[in-house]
This record gives sequence, C-alpha cells and structure tokens, in this order.
Amino acid sequence: MTALASVASRPEISHDEMANAIRFLAIDAVEQSKSGHPGMPMGMADVATVLFTDFLKFDPADPAWPDRDRFVLSAGHGSMLLYALLYLTGYESMTLDQLKAFRQWGSKTPGHPEYGHTPGVETTTGPLGQGIATAVGMALAERLMNARFGNDLVDHYTYVIAGDGCLMEGISHEAISLAGHLRLNRLIVLFDDNHISIDGATSLSCSDDQTARFKASGWNVNRIDGHDPQAITAAIRQARSSDRPSLIACRTVIGFGAPNRQGSEKVHGAPLGADEVAKTRAALRWPYPAFEIPDAVLAEWRELGGRGRDARRAWIERSRSACKGDKAERSPFHDALNRKLPCAYAEAMAKLVERFATERPKLATRQASQQVIDVIAEALPNLLGGSADLTHSNLTLAKSQVSVRPETLDGSYIHYGIREHGMAAAMNGIALHGGFIPYGGTFLSFADYSRPAIRLAALMGIRVIHVMTHDSIGLGEDGPTHQPVEHLAALRAIPNVLVFRPADAVETAEAWDCALKAETSPSILCLSRQALPTVRDGSKDNQVALGAYVLVEPAFARDVTLIATGSEVVIALEAAKLLAEDGVQAAVVSAPCFDLFRQQPSDYRAKVLGSAPRVGVEAAVEGDWARWLGDDGAFVGMTGFGASAPADVLYREFGITPAAIAAAAKQLIQRAN
Repeated sequence: MTALASVASRPEISHDEMANAIRFLAIDAVEQSKSGHPGMPMGMADVATVLFTDFLKFDPADPAWPDRDRFVLSAGHGSMLLYALLYLTGYESMTLDQLKAFRQWGSKTPGHPEYGHTPGVETTTGPLGQGIATAVGMALAERLMNARFGNDLVDHYTYVIAGDGCLMEGISHEAISLAGHLRLNRLIVLFDDNHISIDGATSLSCSDDQTARFKASGWNVNRIDGHDPQAITAAIRQARSSDRPSLIACRTVIGFGAPNRQGSEKVHGAPLGADEVAKTRAALRWPYPAFEIPDAVLAEWRELGGRGRDARRAWIERSRSACKGDKAERSPFHDALNRKLPCAYAEAMAKLVERFATERPKLATRQASQQVIDVIAEALPNLLGGSADLTHSNLTLAKSQVSVRPETLDGSYIHYGIREHGMAAAMNGIALHGGFIPYGGTFLSFADYSRPAIRLAALMGIRVIHVMTHDSIGLGEDGPTHQPVEHLAALRAIPNVLVFRPADAVETAEAWDCALKAETSPSILCLSRQALPTVRDGSKDNQVALGAYVLVEPAFARDVTLIATGSEVVIALEAAKLLAEDGVQAAVVSAPCFDLFRQQPSDYRAKVLGSAPRVGVEAAVEGDWARWLGDDGAFVGMTGFGASAPADVLYREFGITPAAIAAAAKQLIQRAN
C-alpha cells in the first residue's frame, strides 16, 4: 500500500480525539507519578490542539531551527500539556517512557519545563509571570532581527499560554506595558481564563478586568470560548493580522471532562484518583488504557508534526543564499546567530586594555565601562544594550548605538523604562531567541527587583550581562535605600552567576571580556559611582578571568594578606603602605570574581591566598568572605545599612579606611604569634 493510499484509508480524526490525546497523557502521567497538575492541560487541550495543528511553525527534527515559532508555556505547572505535545508531534527525545517517568529522577519530563534539559522547551518556566515576560524578549528579538535581515530569514511568531497566576504577578504588568509600547505584533498570549487559583475561585483575591488592562497597555484583545475550536481558530487568525500584540482570553473549564472535579481548585495540583480517572474516560469517550493513544490519532498528530519540514528546508536554502556573493562563507545573519566572538572584538578589546594601562586614568568603573561599551559596540554588531531608565547614570549607551523605537523596531539600544524585573526577563528572552548578546543597566541596589529573572538565567545557562552601577556606600548622598550593602552576598549565592566587582579601568575591561566569553552563565558587573585610580598594568593576560590574583607581593615573606574587591582595592593598597612603614610585609590581592576564583586549581588558590593571616575588605556585609579568610581571618566592611553623606565621610565613619585595615592586620599578626 502506498503512503498516499494509507493516508486516504485513515479514518477522519476529530478535534475532540486530538485534544483528548493531550488530556489523557497528562492525566495518566500525573496519576502514575502521584503528583502534578492535570487541571490546566485538561482545560487548555482544545486551545493547544488548534495552535499546534493549524498555526504553529515548527519541525520536531530540528528543535533549534532559528525561524521556528516560539511556544512558551508560562503556566509552567501545566508542563504535561507541553510534554504531551512534544510526544504527539514526534520530538525524538520525548518518548512514551519519558511521559511515564514524569517528575522522576533523570527524566526529560521534570515538574516544570526546563530549557536545555528537554528539546522543544523554549524557556524554563515555573515562577509565574516569568514566561510571559521572557516571551516579550523573544518577540522583541524577532522584530529586531527582522528589521535587520528581512522576512526571508526572520518571520515567526511567539505564542504564550498564561494563566490567572501569571497575570496576577507584578512582572506581567511590566512585560505587557513594554510589549504594548513597542507594538510587538508577533506576540500572541492565550490566556487560560478558568477563574480558578490554588486557593479556590480567583474572585477570592482578584477582581481585575484583564482584557481592559491589556487594552490600556495597547494590546489587541479578544475573548472567546476556549473549548470552541472554530472560535479559537478565528481568534488566532485575527491576532496574526493585528498590528499590536494580542491577548486572547480563552474561557475554559479547569479539569475539563472530570465529572466531579472540573471547574474546581481540587483538580489544579493533584492526581484525579483512579475512580475519577475512570469516570473521566467514560465522560470523554476515551476507552483506552493508560498511556495508549489510538494508532490513527497518533498518526494524525505525527503527520501534523512533520508539516514544518518543508518550510524548514526552504528556509535553509534561503539562508544559504544569503552568503552568495560574500567572500566569507558566513553572512552577517549567520554571524549574528553565532555565539562566538569575532576576531575584530579581540583586537579592539586588547587595544583598549593597553590604552587603559598606559594612560592610567582615574575613572569611576561605570565610566570605564562606558568606554568599553563604546569600543565593543563597534566590534559586535549583535550587542544589544539597554537600561531601566538610568541610561545617563549607568552609562550604558554607546556612541554608535541607536535607540529602538516602536515605529521601526530597529536599533541596538532599548529603553526598558522603570521595569527592572521586566527588563531582566526580557533579556533572558532575547538571549534565548538568539541573534543578540543582551546587556541592561540599573543600580546594584535594584538587583532585588531583577533577581528572579537572574536566577532563571543562571538555571538555564544563558549569556546575559547586567550592568549594575552605584555599587556601594560610595554612591554617597542618596543614602541607605540606594546603598547595596547585602546585594553582593545575595547575588554570589546564586549558582552559575558571575559577579564581577572590578577595581579600576583595566579590570573593568577584563570583566567585560569575561562576561562576553561566558556563553553559559549570566554576569553581573558591579561598578562604582566614585572615581578610582588605575592600579593595574596591562602586561599580563586577563587577570580577572582568574577570579583573584596577587596585585602586590612584598619583598620578603608575607606577614599578612589583604584581600579586597572593587573600590576597596585602592584602600587596601594604602593600608599595605602603612603596614610597610611599620615593617609589616603585606600582600594585596584583588578578588574581582569569587566564582571564577573558586573554579581555579587548588594550588593556584593556595598561592594567591598564602599561609599568612588574611584581612578581607569590601564595602558590603561579610557574606561568604569566611571561605577566603579562614576561621582566623578578619573582615573590614559593613555590618549594617549605610547613611546619607559624601562618600569619603561614609568610608571614614563606617571604618573602611587604610588605618582600620592596618589595625586589623596587626591584631591578626599579634594573635598568630
């Protein structure tokens, strides 16, 4: 029998059968694992079926195809909806055994979707609101890439399934406001409007008119029956033709089909139980055993999953043609997608470091960072900057960069507005989309607003660069609300985050170099407001890449080692001079990145730290300094919040001075002897 005859002989498969395949895979997986969230997949199965069968552009054979549509499950607790779709449409890694291993050790089906762990998962979701905010970054990246390279190479949509919880989270407002302002018309949010939260009806805690809220932010809005495939189809089609981002409020029934649980919070986050599962099978006319999908239904899904193959192959041919006539084998488009840095960048950075080392400027490290950005923006066309309305304080705008505006959606600098959390999540989406290296600026004290998105970037292992200025009490008169005493410790506690606190212009350039080369880690550049002298020469390789290094080694055996970061390195150097006057041999170590130092071989760390007593110096709380100082070390820094006064007064009053450091060193030496 020919393939055509096989298709012709296949019984017609109804929408309900296609959707029920999703529902029962979700039901059965949750039941087997004895944990999970069956309600959302059951309620949104109709919407997902229409989206995947009629609209979504993808090819399971190449989950990373650059011009695929992005599908973001912002309501990540409903992960079995996505896993079921990946299995049904034919993603090789998503087998039936993986579904049976839902939420189990080593499976591709963790409780919430994880980027990099499961092919076909576009972003890690779970913390509600992060998905929709990340999707804004994806949609923005698509429009910016389209403006640069045209429809032949970049022409896709970003779809989001979001629930009531996603829209209650504050980050959702930041995200939808930015998307509406920029008129990101390739962003379509499918709102699972089921009126149910974990506690019960959403009316217990929320009375918002979500459609009115989105309209006020400049979105195209529609409200439909989320179980009517015709209405779903019409709404998505209308959204795809809009000149604005779209919200489709899909009125659904959570746990659709479960006779005694549907429409109730009881079906949100717990298995149905054997009796209710049996009744649901009867109600939805699904007489098949657990995890069994009828051959004809699975064949229909698989055929639809293969529908994007020809589109992908045609795109590959178009992308190859972009190289024709170019002496190089790669076009600017391919260079944008390439994660590696070009040779021009290395040359430009080396010249800048040499200039800083030769001229030895006295600059705030935020000012040094601006000079770095001016240079690298010329060498890296895919560098995409921005700031949370602090451009002229963060100094994040390069001379060559053009602001992104909604009229053209072109440019290389984004004015995120006062939306630190939304900015951080959008940068994650930009990095995940591909084509750009995103960086964004704010004050270090506002890292608290960005932290959830920073944590997810670390979990996903993506290159995102946060420029955080005004990094200590050194910012002065703005006072303790803006003086980030505990933030360094908090950020260093996040695994896979590179926290840099450079001491001068040379270290600032080297920190930028490390951040740009860190393809699997987000980076945070903590930069000073106050001017700092250059303490480094440029004769050595990138020393910041070592995490910590000996800046000054005394002529004779060490009596004490002074370890400092950022603006306090110069204070430690002055303390070493005071100690030398008293015959004390003090080494000075600059430690711009604890995490990179931790990664060095033990013999290198031992050589840098030495065996003499150690004093740590940082205008912040102690945090994990004890790791480097040992049980017998001393710490000179903050023990509480700052105050409003000039920077020099604050350093004096809080006892972060050369004299205080020298005194602490002498006490340690006396104790050791």
